[in-house]
Amino acid sequence: MPEGHTLHRLARQHQRRFGRAPVIVSSPQGRFVDGATAVNGRVLKKATAWGKHLFHHYDGGRVVHVHLGLYGSFTEWPLPPLLPVGQVRMRMVGTEYGADLRGPTVCEVIDEPEIADIVARLGPDPLRPDADPSLAWRRINKSRRPIGALLMDQSVIAGIGNVYRSELLFRHRTDPFRPGTSVTANEFDALWTDLVALMKVGVRRGKIVVVLPEHDHGAPSYREGRPRTYVYRRAGDPCRVCSTPVRTVEMEARNLFWCPNCQS
Repeated sequence: MPEGHTLHRLARQHQRRFGRAPVIVSSPQGRFVDGATAVNGRVLKKATAWGKHLFHHYDGGRVVHVHLGLYGSFTEWPLPPLLPVGQVRMRMVGTEYGADLRGPTVCEVIDEPEIADIVARLGPDPLRPDADPSLAWRRINKSRRPIGALLMDQSVIAGIGNVYRSELLFRHRTDPFRPGTSVTANEFDALWTDLVALMKVGVRRGKIVVVLPEHDHGAPSYREGRPRTYVYRRAGDPCRVCSTPVRTVEMEARNLFWCPNCQS
């Protein structure tokens, strides 16, 4: 599933490509026809993101709300338009570029005030300048759920996915099974500060980069073309720091990766 940096990167990209100009919006697949009609030809005022949610704000107060889910993705192309390939839920055509959305969990048109209802269910977003980390800290500090589960809870912190969760805890040598109540304020502050920095790199470079230069060697990344990780999708491989085999277990329906030595 795309993590929060991907949505913020998309928001910036769509703002550059389509912002402040009329956008032709259609639904080649046919599942978003009414929504596309509601915003077709309107000016895209701005594109924003909160966690894993993307919002296209059009004049007149209508907003296209997108959640990519597990399989959603945007592809972009320069004009002239190409024939749609596959199940294109939403097509955007601007003055110089077009973009196709495929496979999202959510693609709907809402009114501007409804954004507040969506955001109210989410925790602070580390990539937003108005983020209040104290809200996340209070939820963590009151919970006996494992910190490894709390970090994946979008109502605690918005935008963290499995990669950032596993890698952040490793970088801070934190046992993912520790209850939230055992995490100190100083430990949380260090986690939050590092998370903000890592996600900003993700927005800037378009990929998650978490391994320090002194550890960025040896075993390849978990997938061709991806940066190395410390533990994510490396079950059974030697830890890049201590050589202990990386372990994995299912935690609240998601695979968790950790080093039992470094994170003990």
